[in-house]
Formats: sequence, structure tokens, C-alpha cells
Amino acid sequence: MAKSKVQEKSVKIKAKPRTSKSMWRRTMPFNVIVVIASISVAAWFGYKGYCETRVNTPYDVKKLVTTSGLDDPDRYWGTYRPGVYFGLKTRDPESLVTGLMWYIPRYLPYDGTGFRHWCEQGNELERYAWLEHDGRTFGVQEIVDNPVVIRTTFVKKAGGYHGGDWTARIAVSPKKQRVGEDVSLLFYTAIEEGTKGWIKANVGDYNRLTGIEGNTHGLGSFAINVNLINGTVEEHSFLATVTYGLAVLKETILQNVRVATQKGSMKKHVVLAGEQLPMLPEGKKKDPNLIVIQVTGKVPFEIEVSYESGSFSNRVEKLTGSNYDEALKEHRELFSKKFESVFKLKSKGYTDDEVTFAKMAFSNLIGSIGYFYGSSQVQSKYNKGPVPYWKAPLYTAVPSRSFFPRGFLWDEGFHGLLISAWDTEIELDIISHWFDLMNVEGWIPREMILGPEALAKVPAEFVTQINTNANPPTFFLTLDFMLQRKEQDLLRHNFRLLNRLYPRLQAWFSWFNVTQVGELPSTYRWRGRDEKTTKELNPKTLTSGLDDYPRASHPSVVERHVDLRCWVAFAARVMAKIAETLNYPATKYQNTFQHLSDNNLLNKLHWSPNAQAYADYGLHTDKVVLRKVTPQFTPPPPRKLQQVNVAPAEMTRVVLENPSLRFVDTTFGYVSLFPFILQIVEPDSPQLGKILQDLRDPDLLWTKYGLRSLAKTSPIYMKHNTEHDAPYWRGPIWINLNYLTVRAAYHYSNVAGPHRESARRLYQELRKNLIQNIITQYRKTGYLWEHYDDAEGKGKGSHPFTGWTSLVVLLMAEIY
Repeated sequence: MAKSKVQEKSVKIKAKPRTSKSMWRRTMPFNVIVVIASISVAAWFGYKGYCETRVNTPYDVKKLVTTSGLDDPDRYWGTYRPGVYFGLKTRDPESLVTGLMWYIPRYLPYDGTGFRHWCEQGNELERYAWLEHDGRTFGVQEIVDNPVVIRTTFVKKAGGYHGGDWTARIAVSPKKQRVGEDVSLLFYTAIEEGTKGWIKANVGDYNRLTGIEGNTHGLGSFAINVNLINGTVEEHSFLATVTYGLAVLKETILQNVRVATQKGSMKKHVVLAGEQLPMLPEGKKKDPNLIVIQVTGKVPFEIEVSYESGSFSNRVEKLTGSNYDEALKEHRELFSKKFESVFKLKSKGYTDDEVTFAKMAFSNLIGSIGYFYGSSQVQSKYNKGPVPYWKAPLYTAVPSRSFFPRGFLWDEGFHGLLISAWDTEIELDIISHWFDLMNVEGWIPREMILGPEALAKVPAEFVTQINTNANPPTFFLTLDFMLQRKEQDLLRHNFRLLNRLYPRLQAWFSWFNVTQVGELPSTYRWRGRDEKTTKELNPKTLTSGLDDYPRASHPSVVERHVDLRCWVAFAARVMAKIAETLNYPATKYQNTFQHLSDNNLLNKLHWSPNAQAYADYGLHTDKVVLRKVTPQFTPPPPRKLQQVNVAPAEMTRVVLENPSLRFVDTTFGYVSLFPFILQIVEPDSPQLGKILQDLRDPDLLWTKYGLRSLAKTSPIYMKHNTEHDAPYWRGPIWINLNYLTVRAAYHYSNVAGPHRESARRLYQELRKNLIQNIITQYRKTGYLWEHYDDAEGKGKGSHPFTGWTSLVVLLMAEIY
């Protein structure tokens, strides 16, 4: 309809003249422009600074660990240095540390390679492990090194204000009947530079060390004495010097030794050089922070190290001699009684030898709990380079004393299953330390490398943690396990802690549900894959915990990962249960779980009609290979020809067929099982029947030693990922995923459904195969292993690996 003249007039009156930006600038006062520009610049830099600092800003609620380690006196001292063969320290950021080194003179090259200190696979010890350890008051360890057996034991006694007393024994005996071998033990006491406190060597007649005394902020005054209690000493020496870090203790000692010939023979020993203290500028000697006592004896012999706290009042009897013998015997008896009451292995018919094995597997896990303090190195997309996290403590178990003596987020959720079955308080303390490392975004770094001793074991490329990268949220496994088995204990004794933990759990769950989502609704994608690599056959997905397990060949934003989707669904279910337990609204988490566990939606997104299996989806081709590609050579001028070095050919990824969007369904393995192992699949689902059928197929995952990680039919089965990276999750048998599979089979065998009997048979046979092989390999090699060969069941990878491989104890006990 045409407008009237009146309307046109009113429109013209209301219309505003168009003003160009240049006109606006000309009419705006200059000082106003300056103010607006300044505010804009300040706002931009403020926002930029805000984004840069979020990665290392702590989560803004009260810390879970708000007390000192002294509030738990029976856990203040402990074997919290898992990376050394034997050492004690306190749960204090500036702890006094003690430790053991040794060498066998007959085998000692004087370059120091024969000194034992750090747990090293290269030492090729026959075996070493804690045989008994309760996580609190005592431990018994056995180390077999060439012709000798070294037995380390310790017992603690609470009293006073600084953690009480402890005594350690170090006994050296012949492996066989042979006697007379010389062994040199070096027991040291050290503090980091800058620690508030001091240590001093007490020297008596003939320049012989009679003991050590000291005083630190965390311990007050104390005294340490070392005495021979059995055998014959051939050499006795000491060293009081300055070390520039706990990571270089051995190097410091080797710089302060001399070679001496034993009286009356031609035998040579390395002897400590006494007091070796540098001078300060004012001419005064620097105070020592490392004191070492060396005792060289003829096997068999035994020394006793006693630590006495100055605040221990009314000490009626010292924890030495026969008093120590009686205390150790009592603790061992209590340990055996508790072990049987928790795991009930004798009542299940296991032999004494098998029970001894289970005690070792458990003890080496709980005895490998470490206490670390320091600052991680982190980075976000807003930072040009790595920045330090805040300084913090971490009380955690470790996967391997030799290879991984530090905290790993997804490993720790598996460790927590066994530890919480034994001691709820210890596990909740571990969880609290981990969740105090959460930043304001709700992110927890997947690998915690705190302090010089932990950092010394980590290759540089793995130090920096990226805040977009996740790790499986396995602490929900631990929490679910505890709620099922120990709910009354949690509510009666730990309700307040669980209540304080809940906001952090909410933030953690939210971080996963926001940062790891896929392009399509209800899909999820692990971040951190390298889209540009030309060296990897299949770009790794370290964040999934399954490292080189094959995913889509060409990483892209359209990927969807079935294991991550199941982890989030499982976490939602546990969050709903925790909310209900604490009387908080649970609807949000219940709805999330119901949505993500909808089998119809799950099948639409991840069930491959072609393979009849659950699978990832993405840009993929199987036609990729590694080939040596020789770099192009451009001849230089003739006179320089003799100086040219042609680089050797490198293995490079070659794509033989263009990728397409599809299910990654030629790869069947652990990832395909996640809807089953996290119990998302319904008991009456036809998919469940197919999974159970496939699990028994020897051409896929079934072996008589456990389930292999990747089917033999996969194009990438046992293929190197780079020229130097051997297959890791591409065939070997891993105990953590096998444990979850056994657990799932147990679940489905106990709920109504058409596949109940198939699940029961799988449960019985798989559990039996795993237990038998792990024990068999331990008897053959002396170790638990990181993973096991799928052809012969042999232990492979790092060892000892009493992290999640120690779940064999729960398999034996049928605790799920």
C-alpha cells in the first residue's frame, strides 16, 4: 500500500542523517578519542592477560588439603621416594630425605655405573619389590642383585609432635650358600638447598662418624644413628659435603671418593673422603646438606639405622635391637590378618605361594606412593610458551618405580581401586591432592612432574602439559567403586570431605562436557592429535591414554571417539549417584546419562553396519604406509664436494588412497569395547551378543593370556608407528582394560538378559587366563610388567610395573 504524504513527512522527520566514520572522528573531541582508544587498548590487554593466566590460576574454592602432613602422624614419614630403591622422607615441601646406595666392589667400574641408587631397568636386577607394606607403619622389601640379596625393612612409632621415630634395617645375604662377598652400603641424609634447617655429622675418634643430628622446620630436632648389628665391617667412612640438588646425589658422592686398598690384601674399595665443604667468600666453610655413611662388610651382615625425634617425650624403649624385631613381627602379623580380611584369598583356596605373590603386587603399589612438591609446566593457546603452574604437593601412587616414578592422572584412577579396597583414608587423601591441582577452567594436567627427582626421569618433550588436552576421567571409576563398597564409611567418616570435593567434580565434569565435544551433538573428540605429522603411520592420541591405538588416519574436527563418549556417559552416572548421596539435585546428571546411554543414539553414531562393531568415525583410509624417502640431493660446487654429508633416509608416512569420512571399522580392539566395558550397552541388546561373540574370536582379541589390544585382522596390528616407535597399544595385552572387561562380564552375568550365560563363561575363562599368566611371568622373571605379549604371554615394556597391573589382586579376590 502506498504511503500518504503525512506518513512520508513523518518518516522524513524521524530519519537520521547518515554519518560516515570520518565525519564522526572529525566532530569527536580529540581527548575523548584518546580516552576511548586507551580504554580499548587496556581492555584488550586486560582480556589477553586474563586468558594467559587462566591456565595457571587455581580453581577458586577452598583447598581440599588444608592441613600439614603432621596431622596424620602415622603417614608423615614414608617411603615417598618411589624412584629410588630405598629411601624415606616426610610429607613436607622441605623434607629431610634419607636413602640407600650400594655397590659390589667385584663388579664396580670406577666410572660409577656400578652404584645402585635410582631404580633403573638398565641395572638388570633379578628382582626387587616391597613384599609387605601397609601404606602407614612398616614395610619389607627384597632386592636381588647378582650374588646378593638385600633386604630393607622399616618400622615407625608415633610420638611427639613431628611424626615420631622410625628404624630401618638393611641386611645383605648371599643369594646361594656362598659367603664372603664384599658389599658396600652407603646410607645418606640430605636436605635441599634453601631448606629452613641444618644437618651435622658427629665425628669421634679416628675420624669416624658416630651419628647425624639436625633440625628442620618440619621435624624440629632429631638424631640419626647407624650401627652394625650382625657381621663384620671391613671399611667404614663418611662424607659431609654440599650437593646442588636431590637429582644429583650420586654424582656428588662420586666426586668425593678415593680408592683405597684394604689392609693385608690387594682388594680395592671406593672410600668416602670425609668432610668436603666449599668455602664461603668470608672464609667460613659452607654447612653440609648431604651426609653419607659408608659401611663395607663381608656378606652376610646387617646394619640398623635409627631416627629419633627430639619431640618424642617419655621414650621408654628405643625402637632398636630386640624391640625392633618384636615390632616388625607384630606389624607383619597384623598385615597378614588384614590382607586376608580384605581380599579373602586363603578362603578362596589360593596357595601360600599365590597369596605371597598377591601381597607383593599390592604392597609394591601402596609402597610406591610418593610425595612430590613443585611446579608443573603448562601452556594454553594464549601463551607463547610454557608457564609454571602454582607450587603444590602431590601424594600419589606411581605406575612404575623404574620408568614412571611420577603421577599420571588416568593411571591413578585404576590405582585407586586397589588402594581404596585397603584404606579409604589413603585413597581420599590421594584424590584430594589431585583435585587441588585443578585450575580455574576445571582442567587437571594429565601428568604431574613435581620436584627435581621427578623431573630427572622425564624426556623434555613430555614435560609441558597442554590445557586443551584431557585424559580419561578414571577417578570416577574409583569413586563409583567406593560408593558401591564403602558408602556407609564415606557417609559416616568422610561426608564433609566428599561434600567439599563435589564442586570440583562438577567443574571437572563440565570441563570434559564443554571442551571435548565433537562437531555433532552428543559426540566427543579427544584433542591433542597432530594433524600435520608426516612421520607417524597413525597420529597418536596420547590424551586417550591409549597412545598409538589407531584412530582415523587423518585427524580432523569431524572425528568422533566412542571411548570418550562412554567415559562422559559413565561420569554422568557417577555424578548423579554422588549428588543423590549428598542430597544435591541430580536431575542434570541423570538426564545427561540417559541421553548418552541411549543405545539407539549410540548405535546411530558409532555402530558400524559394515563391521557390526562399535567404532570411531572420521576422515580415514587404511592405505597408509611408512617408507624411506631419501632427501633430494643438490650437488654443491666441486671444490666443496668432499665436505658434503648426505642425511640418511627417514621413514615417512605415504598415503596411497585419499581418505574419506567413514567409520574406522577395520580396526577392532579395546576402543570398540567401551560401550561394553563401561556397561552402557543394554543387557538385552543384540550388540551385546555380538561383542561377547567377538571377544572369544582368536583372530580378533582372544588369547589364552588375556585380550590383546588390537585385532590381528587390523591393518595396523603390531605395526611400528614411526621408524623408532614400536607398537604399544596395537596388540599387547594390557591389564587395566582386561580388568574392566572382566568386571563388565561379571556385571552382565548377574543381570537378566539373553546373553547372561555367554557373559558368565567369558568372565570365568578370561579371569583365569589373566591370573595364571601374570603369576607365571612373575615366577619366570621376578616382575609385574607394563603389558604382556599376545603370542606367548611374556612380560613386555617397563618393569616393575605394579601400577594397574596390580589389579590382578582384585581379579584374584573377585572384587569389582
